[in-house]
Amino acid sequence: MHELALARSVVKIVEDEAAARAVAGVKKIVLEIGALSCVDPRALEFSFDAVASGTIAAGASLEIETPPGQARCFSCEAEVEIAARGAACPECGSHQLFVIGGDDMVVRSLEVH
Repeated sequence: MHELALARSVVKIVEDEAAARAVAGVKKIVLEIGALSCVDPRALEFSFDAVASGTIAAGASLEIETPPGQARCFSCEAEVEIAARGAACPECGSHQLFVIGGDDMVVRSLEVH
């Protein structure tokens, strides 16, 4: 379950940012987890609650945005949305796609108090 390691990384990012800005607490963390990232948002939420305990992130709500996958088709050169790796191009049906977005995980923002 790599979500536990990812949750630890999120908490570390939050702690580092809070320390750099002399923040007393964090109310909300907004994450962007692309549809092609291979991260299970529910498992990440569960893991986050466990690893945030006793840190500045304890009690913070976790808001997860899930943008769709983006790919460029080598056959028709269209930029398209895809729901999963290995999907066919919705324009021409080709499976020769190069992922250009929606495969990452980013801490978008922190709401502090």
